[in-house]
Amino acid sequence: MSDGEQVRVDLHVKVLNERVIENARRAGIDVLVYAPHFTRLPEIRERASTYSTDDVTVVPAREVFTGSWNDRKHVLAIGLEEPVPDFITLEGAMAELERQEAAVLAPHPEYLTVSLTEDDIRRFQNGIDAVEIFNPKHLPTHNRRASDLADRLDLAPFTSSYAHLSSSVGAAYVAFERTIESEADLVSALKADAPRRVVYANGLRRWRTTAAELAHLAYENTWKKVDRLYLSGTEPTHPNHVFYDGRFDDVSVY
Repeated sequence: MSDGEQVRVDLHVKVLNERVIENARRAGIDVLVYAPHFTRLPEIRERASTYSTDDVTVVPAREVFTGSWNDRKHVLAIGLEEPVPDFITLEGAMAELERQEAAVLAPHPEYLTVSLTEDDIRRFQNGIDAVEIFNPKHLPTHNRRASDLADRLDLAPFTSSYAHLSSSVGAAYVAFERTIESEADLVSALKADAPRRVVYANGLRRWRTTAAELAHLAYENTWKKVDRLYLSGTEPTHPNHVFYDGRFDDVSVY
């Protein structure tokens, strides 16, 4: 990176394929953080490596679903060395992320029933590296509330496209004023509160992205899908799965 240049990072996407990478390249995105739901870390790492190109670096991450399905709180972790399951206590998740020295972000705070509250963020403030202040799924009032929260707690801001659809990629990103060429570089930038700009689309594209992503959210959270896939005890990131070898039994909520 030469003087005056910035590295554009979309800090949270859920989808990854050739179209996503092409959309990112066209939007000038240099780094994508890939954190799909209910997918184990080794698989995320493999896909991230497969789709990384000379133009777009894909960094693997986990959005951990803490708590029960009815009271889940999402925590985004970048820089994990070992897998962490979903449906464990918030306390257990934060302790494990600290042990692994991951960068910890609070996505879509205070949003519906899937987010860290202000009280949660205050409680774990020393272990949280940034708070999302703009999310395309949010309405303007949600984004203002998130931005005010970050300001009150004096925590670094971030944004992301939170893309569940390939068309959303690049709708929001963070422009860092430092070189970021790897997962380790990104973790370091987040933990060091590196200088940054939060950038997002306004106007027609912003509302088109919001409408499409909210429609997808309605589909994704149907109880039929949840019952079939996520609460059986055999899904890939359930803490009781044999993959985790009982390491999280003491903090499992199921």
